[in-house]
Amino acid sequence: MNKILKISLGMVIGVTILLIAVFLIIRFKPGNPLQVSLPDYWPTDEWRTNTPEEQGLDSTSLAEGLLSIQETGYPIHSLMIVRNGYVVLEATFNPYDGRSPHNLGSVTKSVLSTLIGIAIDQGKLKLDDTLLSFFPIDTIATHDTRKDHITLKDLLTMTSGLDCIGLPSEETVQAMEASPNWVQFMLDRPMASEPGNTFVYCGGVMHLLSAVLQKATGMTALEYARQNLFEPLGIQEVVWPTDPQGINQGSGNIRLLPTDMAKLGFLFLQDGFWDGRQVVSLEWVRNAVRPQSKAGTYGYGWWVSTGKTGNEFNADGAGGQHIAVVPGLNLVLVTTGGGFNVDGVVPFLFPALVDMENPLPANHAGVDDLNTTLKKLAEAPTPQSPASLPEIAAQISFRPFEFENNLLQLQSFQLGFNDISEASIQITFVDGSQSPVAAIGLDGVYRMTPGVGLDRAIRTEMETGGQTVGIRGKWTDEHTFVIEYDTITNRYAYQLQMRFEADDVTLVATDRIYGTSVTIHGTLQNQ
Repeated sequence: MNKILKISLGMVIGVTILLIAVFLIIRFKPGNPLQVSLPDYWPTDEWRTNTPEEQGLDSTSLAEGLLSIQETGYPIHSLMIVRNGYVVLEATFNPYDGRSPHNLGSVTKSVLSTLIGIAIDQGKLKLDDTLLSFFPIDTIATHDTRKDHITLKDLLTMTSGLDCIGLPSEETVQAMEASPNWVQFMLDRPMASEPGNTFVYCGGVMHLLSAVLQKATGMTALEYARQNLFEPLGIQEVVWPTDPQGINQGSGNIRLLPTDMAKLGFLFLQDGFWDGRQVVSLEWVRNAVRPQSKAGTYGYGWWVSTGKTGNEFNADGAGGQHIAVVPGLNLVLVTTGGGFNVDGVVPFLFPALVDMENPLPANHAGVDDLNTTLKKLAEAPTPQSPASLPEIAAQISFRPFEFENNLLQLQSFQLGFNDISEASIQITFVDGSQSPVAAIGLDGVYRMTPGVGLDRAIRTEMETGGQTVGIRGKWTDEHTFVIEYDTITNRYAYQLQMRFEADDVTLVATDRIYGTSVTIHGTLQNQ
């Protein structure tokens, strides 16, 4: 279930909806077009800040909007606004603290496409290079002559013609990631159409580009990125998982800090130029962020649209990972999350967008109020008075339940209830491995434990990245225990509803990002 990488079209266009709304409420002056100033510093080492008022936003309205977002319960992790090169808002929402790299999902595609652009600038690749010129044809299971004509441009624009089930289920990516050799899996795909004709959002073709980049440069995508993209921008904290052959995942799952996500947006806002160096060519940037297929909304790894001030573009990932760039407003918006729709969040920011042409009068009280709000958002909630434990809690405590065969590859689990405010859980997988004993907050506060994956794949990724899981739970009636399981920086989150009847348990695991669920049954074992 964790490998369902589908992306809601609502999330893809969510930031665009925000920008359209911005244009409707900003106080434009007839005959006085917006002026975009060049940066007077480069945030290579760190970002500089301004008060919102200095950049035309209202602090009081921002504070009110952030509190409203928190009250909705949306699982947003961070929100950052950069205008004219200055950070005017940097918010983190508990339990994410903004200090650990966050899984960006399909924002990875925008990073990888930028690396392809740099490699083309360096003469290591060409847009019209064919895919099969990098791989032995005799190793490909289904050799269709149409496959001979797939170019790198076709891969970048999601028009490869390969048979791929894309949005919303992304079944092909799931199958690829379950295979022993991801690149071979994609090379073996049959053709569904002529290359260059049909847009199908397909993460697997981006993984092929990662393999191509490695072959062309002799470096993994991560190694190449560190030297040619991350180092110039001052990006140091990066986690980029690989496939079984050691090729960095092209379809998703790179992890970066929100502040470094903003650097990537700012690089594109400046047409690929950074502190005296053209990191990626102006030509590449301009082409990457304009429509490159008949679909009209996708460039080279970037989603594109047109607003009142001109071209806008977004890097988008499932669960709320976004880098939105609005050149006409000299603005970058960054969000991370664990399963929220941007469409539901950004309206709370509208009242703060007062004047994008001129600074506002100083608002010391509003700035103080905003700073107080930011501290509140980052703090853990006040512990609630836990309800008394039902009788069945004592009957099942520290006794294992064994499951039937299931998609999550769980063999058994046991819950421990020896405290009214905190419980514990330990999971055993079908391969015999066990998770650490993890605490469960029964008082409304997450308890943090390193590397407790709900399934084997997530656990491997989390252990590699040194990440933690937040877990809290509550009894909703005498027989039903509900756990909120949040991988936080890994963006996956689940609700686990356990219904206990006599010696049986029915576990319904629901993915918070996609709403998909798996139901499995277990039986209490004698110790």
